[in-house]
Amino acid sequence: MSADVIVIGAGFAGLSAAVELTRQGARVLVLEARPGLGGRATAFVDPDTGEKVDNGQHVLIGCYDETFRFLRTIGSESLVSLDERLNVEFIDPNGTRTRLRSVSLPAPWHLAVGLATWGALTWRDRLAALRLGAVLTKLDPHAAHGLPDETIDEWLVRHGQTARLRQMLWEPLALAALNQAPSVASAAPFLTVLAKMFGGSRRNAAIGLPRVPLDALYAIPAANWIGTRGGMVRTGTPAQIVCDGDRVSHVTVRGERFPATAIISTVPWYALDHTIPQVPPALQETMRNAALMMSSPIVTVNVWFDRPVTPVPFVGLPGRTLQWVFDKRQAFGETASHLSLVSSGADSIVAEPNRALIDRAVAEVRGALHEAAHATVLRATVVRERRATFSLAPGQPPRPSTRTAIQGLFLAGDWIDTGLPGTIESAVVSGHRAAQMVLDAEP
Repeated sequence: MSADVIVIGAGFAGLSAAVELTRQGARVLVLEARPGLGGRATAFVDPDTGEKVDNGQHVLIGCYDETFRFLRTIGSESLVSLDERLNVEFIDPNGTRTRLRSVSLPAPWHLAVGLATWGALTWRDRLAALRLGAVLTKLDPHAAHGLPDETIDEWLVRHGQTARLRQMLWEPLALAALNQAPSVASAAPFLTVLAKMFGGSRRNAAIGLPRVPLDALYAIPAANWIGTRGGMVRTGTPAQIVCDGDRVSHVTVRGERFPATAIISTVPWYALDHTIPQVPPALQETMRNAALMMSSPIVTVNVWFDRPVTPVPFVGLPGRTLQWVFDKRQAFGETASHLSLVSSGADSIVAEPNRALIDRAVAEVRGALHEAAHATVLRATVVRERRATFSLAPGQPPRPSTRTAIQGLFLAGDWIDTGLPGTIESAVVSGHRAAQMVLDAEP
C-alpha cells in the first residue's frame, strides 16, 4: 500500500501514533519486526496451560490521561478495571496486613486523610507523609523535570520521610513507577508521577488492572481499528530507515522499498542503531546517547496454585524481593489460581536460575499469604525482561526529543523525553506527540 506515514514498531507508542494519525485522516503503514503485536507490552500462550500470559504485569493509573484517551478511541477502555479510589492492600515483612484507602474528599485531601488513617503507620510517619503531601500539591508536574539531579532516597530524606514510610509506601511506589530502586533512580520523574497522582481529581491516584491479556487490551484492537480505516499493520517485518542527507528517503524491509516523506520510529533505545544502520551526521549525537543508555530489568514469576490464595486482585509486599502479587484469576476468570509475582529493578536476581527464582517467589508468597501456605504449586514459569525500561539513574545520557534533526523523521517511545518514567503513559504521550508533529509539518 502507499502510505502517508510509516510507523516502525507496534507497541503502545507506535500504535497510539498510528491511531491518532488515522483518526485525523492519514493513511498509515505500521511495520513491526516481531511476529506478534505489542512490543515490550504483550502476551504469549503458555504451552502447558494454554493461557495467555503477559510478558510482565502492567498497571494503569487514573492519571494516565493519554492512555485512556487512546483506549477510548479504539473501544477498549472498558477492558480496564479501574476503581475510582486508591485501594491497596499491603503485607509488611512481619506479616501485618493493612489497607491504604483514599476517601470521598476532593483531591488532595482524599489521599491525605487516607494516609492519616492508614494502620501501617505511626503518628510520626503520618505527620511526615502529610508534610510531603503539602509539598507535592504545590509541585507543577512539568516543573519537576528541572529539579536538581538527586536520587529518590536523597529527596525523601531531605523532606523528612521516615524509614517506615519509605519502606511501606514510597519504595514500592517508586519501584512500580520507575522500575528502579529509589536509592538509584532520579527523583525528578518520580515527582512528576506523584504530582499527577496527588493533583487533579480523586481518580488520578486510582490503579487500573487489565481484565484481558495485554495484546487483547490494546494491540489487537488498535491494529483492527487502523485496518478498517484504510491503514495496515504488518508483523514480522524488520524495517530499516534510509536517509538522504538531512531528510528521510525510504524504509526497506528485506529488500522491499517503501518510500516515505514522514517516518515515526518507536523502537527502544537499544534497537535504534539497527533501525538506522547508516547514521547521517545530524543524528550521530542522538545515536551515541541511545547506545550509552543503561537498562533496568523486571523479573516476573508466574505461579499456578491448586486453589485460590488471595481474595483481592493485588497485594503489595514491601521489604521483599518480589514486591507485588497479582491474582490473574480474578482478572481473567481462570479456574486455577494464577499469580504473577513481580520484582522491579531486579538487577540483583535477573541472572538467578529459574528454579531459585521460583523457590524464592513461592516462599515469599507463602510467608505473606496464609491461604498459600498449604496450597500445591501446579506450575511455575519465569519471565525476564532484561531491558524492560531505561535507567533513570542520575548521570544517564539525555533522552532525545520527538523531533529529530532529520526532516520527516520523528522518534517516539517510553524513553523519549516526556518528563515521565518509562511507563505506558510515557509511550502513549510520545506517540500522540509524534503524530501531531507529523500532521503539523504537512504543507
